[in-house]
Amino acid sequence: MAFEFKLPDIGEGIHEGEIVKWLVKEGDTVKEDQPLVEVMTDKATVELPSPVAGTILEIRAKEGEVVEVGSVLVVIGEAGEAPKSDGKEREAVPAPAPAAPEPVAAAAASPTPSAAPAAPTSPAPPTPKRKRVLATPATRKLARELGVDLTQVEGTGPGGRITDEDVRRFAERGAPVAAPTPTSTAPAPAPEAAPPVTAEAPKAEAPPRSAPRPVRYEELEERVPIKGVRKRISDHMHHAKSTAAHFTYVDEVDVTELVKVRESLLPVAEERGVKLTYLPFIVKAVVAALKKHPTLNAHVDYEKEEIILKRYYHIGIATATDQGLIVPVVKDADRLSMLEIAAEIQYLSQKAREGKIDLEDIRGSTFTITSLGPIGGLFATPIINTPEVAILGVHEIKKRPLVVDNEIAVRDVMWISVSFDHRVIDGHVGAAFAKDVKAFLEDPKYLLVGA
Repeated sequence: MAFEFKLPDIGEGIHEGEIVKWLVKEGDTVKEDQPLVEVMTDKATVELPSPVAGTILEIRAKEGEVVEVGSVLVVIGEAGEAPKSDGKEREAVPAPAPAAPEPVAAAAASPTPSAAPAAPTSPAPPTPKRKRVLATPATRKLARELGVDLTQVEGTGPGGRITDEDVRRFAERGAPVAAPTPTSTAPAPAPEAAPPVTAEAPKAEAPPRSAPRPVRYEELEERVPIKGVRKRISDHMHHAKSTAAHFTYVDEVDVTELVKVRESLLPVAEERGVKLTYLPFIVKAVVAALKKHPTLNAHVDYEKEEIILKRYYHIGIATATDQGLIVPVVKDADRLSMLEIAAEIQYLSQKAREGKIDLEDIRGSTFTITSLGPIGGLFATPIINTPEVAILGVHEIKKRPLVVDNEIAVRDVMWISVSFDHRVIDGHVGAAFAKDVKAFLEDPKYLLVGA
């Protein structure tokens, strides 16, 4: 019996996806768990495996089509078997091409057969080759709302993907073309009224005031839907701020020695093809401090009124992407070397920015680090990635004057800000954790032994 494979609920608040590429074609024989199709959501691009073995009887979603969760993607069965007929599903497929029925109706209405040959000429214009458009469902929705044809937009994202900013820039460039239409007729009578004013008062001390131009301010507004990754971030941040009792501890860290250690390790990292930033050192310092303060490596379950202490260390690294802020997770960070952590961060951040990160790689963090280093500023107060109970914010390293051994010296200095859930973490515990992170970063040799 034919099996209809529908777009599954792949979690993370995702309700629809775009068919990027079919990995099979009709008539192919597939095995169970064999990849069938690449689907791009607002968060990542994933391969969906076949839940059954059989023959591809019918593919019901085309590449580039956006489908909702629960929509039939493909029918799988035995060779020669007829696919199941579903009125709703079959009706939804031809819907995007309404031009076909019109010539048929015209031919039926005409009593002469001469009208029939004319019908094939009318469908010809609607079938020009359109370039392949790579954009997330949220970006396509924004384009529809702004009246932007995505085939005319040049994508600046990874692999030529069209981002929200690309759509907005295109809409802004097109706005001056459409804007003069309502205003071009309105200012016309204004010059007729203006000359009498100018003529009657040519000797006025102040120049005549020009007639006000009518402005429809609502046309200068833009409504951007809160959807996809942005919706998930919005909901998660609102939940975090409305549930966790935030307090933030800020400290100054002299990382002069850390800068020297990193520079000495750069040649080794380059030989292994690894980009060594300061983040791996910070991850190591956080793990070492969490081992001394286990209540910070925890989740909160307030429905059961329990604190879940984690005996493993999965460190989330907040990463900015075109789709929004994503938190890839370095699993078992306590078991990895410095260069292994650096390689994992490099791999995960690249996959996140390409929109191809696996959902498993953004789940399960026990503590999160967010870095604003390249942007600068003194410090920020990060929002806890609930149900975690703390988050560390690291900032730009700058040369500043410090008092060292009663003398003023120029040192490499960084500020850290750690936010805690005060319902779980007491102030002195949070401060002690921050002091330990500071100590490990100021004297990085202790990162080798974690003490």
